[in-house]
Amino acid sequence: MEFVDYYSVLGVPKNASEDDIKKAYRKLARKYHPDVNPNDKDAQRKFQQINEANEVLSDPEKRKKYDQYGKDWKHADQFEQARRQQGQAQAGGGGFGEFGGGGFEGFTYSSDDEGGFSDFFESLFGARRGSRRQAAFRGQDFNAELEVPLKDAYLTHKQTLTVNGKNVRITIPAGVENGQKIRLKGYGGTGVNGGPAGDLYITFIVPNDPGLQREGNNLYRTEDLDLYTAVLGGDKTIDTLGGKIKLKIAPETQNGSKVRLKGKGFPVYKKEGQFGDLYITWNIKLPSGLSAREKQLFEELSKLSKNR
Repeated sequence: MEFVDYYSVLGVPKNASEDDIKKAYRKLARKYHPDVNPNDKDAQRKFQQINEANEVLSDPEKRKKYDQYGKDWKHADQFEQARRQQGQAQAGGGGFGEFGGGGFEGFTYSSDDEGGFSDFFESLFGARRGSRRQAAFRGQDFNAELEVPLKDAYLTHKQTLTVNGKNVRITIPAGVENGQKIRLKGYGGTGVNGGPAGDLYITFIVPNDPGLQREGNNLYRTEDLDLYTAVLGGDKTIDTLGGKIKLKIAPETQNGSKVRLKGKGFPVYKKEGQFGDLYITWNIKLPSGLSAREKQLFEELSKLSKNR
């Protein structure tokens, strides 16, 4: 297996902090993302390597194994177990044969008369003529981030991802939350010696839209309201993720006052027909560029209010 230096892939030193690794990964992932580099196989391979490097180096336990065992880090537990069993067998005077036919946990065995030991067992016990042992390992899990605009997360939709050179079409249910993670079984790294493929874990990044904040299933926004409508009342049409709606504005609406629109918020994840609420905060806009007549009318209103 060709050794890949994950630190070099992300362009960070071996003593890099978790934050340094996270920043480097996000920067490179944006640069080499398949959506940014369509039909670019080199960029796709680079994107895969970046995800693999992040999968290992962002996990303290995996990073520790990688630092110790290099390209064989995925088999670190088996290495340690095999060494312990070897020590026990040698202490008992039995050597390798003392392990019996049961083998090590996590391994499958086959034998023929033409080959030697696999590289893994040769490194532990040395080759023995006339036998062969092959270990089957589960493939590596992959981690990836997928950014979904708030307006897209409002509706159930399909999206195609490129993972490990393969196109994967997934359905994203309405109401998916920022930071939510899903698992796609079998879409990770290829297994070794017939072992099962790993899984793909996707973390959704759902940023807020400008002027629209999401908290759970509720949405919050500020809407401008002209002075005359605020004072006299009237109608106001506003945009929501579900379409335009017309609101009745009560007379003498105050600046900063709020109104709750029940069921006009964000859909509840995997609960058909259930929605949060939308909260509108009114921002009263004062008129500008007043004519002489308009200023005169405001002066008259001011005098009237003082004589009340």
